Amino acid sequence: MSTARSGTAPGAVAARCLAIVGPTASGKSAAAMALADSLAPHRRVEIVSVDSAQVYRCMDIGTAKPSAAERARVPHHGIDLVDPTERYSAARFVRDATAAIAAIESRGALPLLVGGTMLYLKALVDGLAPMPEGNPAVRAVIDADAARDGWPALHARLATVDPGSAGRIAPGDSQRIQRALEVWQASGRTMTQWHAAADADAPRLRLAVLSLEPTDRAWLHARIDARFAAMLDAGLVDEVRGLRARGDLDASLPSMRAVGYRQAWAALDNGNLHDLHATGSVATRRLAKRQLTWLRSMPQRHVIACDAPGAVARVVEAATRMHDDG
Repeated sequence: MSTARSGTAPGAVAARCLAIVGPTASGKSAAAMALADSLAPHRRVEIVSVDSAQVYRCMDIGTAKPSAAERARVPHHGIDLVDPTERYSAARFVRDATAAIAAIESRGALPLLVGGTMLYLKALVDGLAPMPEGNPAVRAVIDADAARDGWPALHARLATVDPGSAGRIAPGDSQRIQRALEVWQASGRTMTQWHAAADADAPRLRLAVLSLEPTDRAWLHARIDARFAAMLDAGLVDEVRGLRARGDLDASLPSMRAVGYRQAWAALDNGNLHDLHATGSVATRRLAKRQLTWLRSMPQRHVIACDAPGAVARVVEAATRMHDDG
């Protein structure tokens, strides 16, 4: 089995894992379920979600969570961990995923990491420096500046102090711009500098990475458009209405900034649901573009064309071979 990183360290998880990654709507979940079914006669598979939105409870439609039937068929971890009022971080993901992987291994099962939040996967594999805790006072100043000048202007500010982070963050990605500026202003060190000092005792994973990537971007865009339309048909707007009706959520929370939820919240604010399919699809396309940028920085990945005939079968074949080689 090829490895993302090898060796062991104190407290590390020396696990043999597979990962299926890729941009949103590339078919990761279907491939993961097919692989679990294929390996079932030989080895039990348990899935660890690598998705920053599926951690939130009461957010099911817009996060494309696996169904109850799928979860009954294959155990899933990393889903429905926190309330939408809470903040969830890459550091917490590393702790939760490390514990889940260790437990899965202890049962003799195969941990299968599945998702598209590449920051989380990178943190798990390469380690994550102990970033400063959130600073509400600093965050409030940043939010006030954004309200006055706009997030693209704050992105330009970030580019002057931390070009590395600015290059990875889209000008409209308010949550990540805010966090990068907050880290710099609160600590005097940029997020890029913090990442460069990643913890030497980070978990080491024997991890084979299968990446579903399109050869034709138009194919992925069509999939994204169709999937967002299906989410709307399934009741995404009503799901967001229910979240708004709770009274303890607002549009500034990380949970409500998730793609799809942010656009639905704004559409309900301005009373214009007619354009929601278009705005949600465009936002999802931008997310997919960022995910593909992350993936290109992972030379160890094994790429499978998700828009080629028989892509799922190719994932199953490659993953089975990697598992057997391990």
